[in-house]
Amino acid sequence: MLEEGRTRGLYSGAAWSLGDATGPYDRGWTGTRAVGGAALDGHDVWDLASVTKPIVGLVVMALVDRGVLTLDDTVGHHLARYRSSPHAARTVAQLLDHTSGLPGGVPLYRDHPGRESLLTALGRLPRTSEPGTRVTYSSQGFMLLGLIAEQATGQGLDRLLADLVSAPLGLTGTGFRPGAAARARAVATEACPWRGRTVIGEVHDENAAVLGGVAGHAGLFATLPDLERLARSLLGDGPQLLKPQTLAVMTAPRTDHLNLRRALAWQGQDPVGSPVGDTFGPASYGHTGFTGTSLWLDPVADRYAILLTNRVHPSREERGFVALRRDFHTLGG
Repeated sequence: MLEEGRTRGLYSGAAWSLGDATGPYDRGWTGTRAVGGAALDGHDVWDLASVTKPIVGLVVMALVDRGVLTLDDTVGHHLARYRSSPHAARTVAQLLDHTSGLPGGVPLYRDHPGRESLLTALGRLPRTSEPGTRVTYSSQGFMLLGLIAEQATGQGLDRLLADLVSAPLGLTGTGFRPGAAARARAVATEACPWRGRTVIGEVHDENAAVLGGVAGHAGLFATLPDLERLARSLLGDGPQLLKPQTLAVMTAPRTDHLNLRRALAWQGQDPVGSPVGDTFGPASYGHTGFTGTSLWLDPVADRYAILLTNRVHPSREERGFVALRRDFHTLGG
């Protein structure tokens, strides 16, 4: 299936892993890091796009475990620059489950090409709904979460990720802003009109690029083996990032009375229109990324599915990837 997707031009390369807590039972890769580029070798570096969100969510929940944050903490409590913002009273929990009322994918970078200007504009965004009344998928909310984690600890989000996720799990290929060696193994994303070049080894998301490549909503890069280690940890094998009760709270559906099923930083299995089809159970959770990435887990069935592609290469035009992703997860489920 994934080889056929490559020949149809949906991406230049794909990597996958299907497994359980003991490890993968089917894994592999096909294609190249770019059109006409080097062949994938299984240690390629992928731009995770919005799969960054639940991993940053793990950082936030690790800080909750340590008493540094609570789910009821507000934006205004931690971020002085937003104390007069419409979002000042929004809680960490509302940001995590996308019920804060903040809007979705606002291209702030177009009018605010500098970090300070973009952060100022972030605080002025109008609400799209009253808090707690609707799930509105919001990268902007996760930008605020990243800032809250940094302010609460006095450390950068990249350092927090390294200390609270990568080091405990032994992840050697996961992080923000890849260095030269990692960039040499990076998979290309878009021939970006805004930047005037093909993006390789730097974050595809333009808002994250303006923020310096380290942000709560996008910017993480990872390898297939690292995501396998993360999936196994979440299913209970090896080092655990969170207390069991904290992980249970994080992954439990919170918004079934609203329009979409969300947990804390994770997508839930929507009964209709799920991006990963309908073969994963109702307790399953995961996340997808705009660059063509996804991580999905079913703790009841003890299984995970990982799909990594560069479906935005050479352009972000939808060429049939959505259906292929659903088919992949249907087989994997």
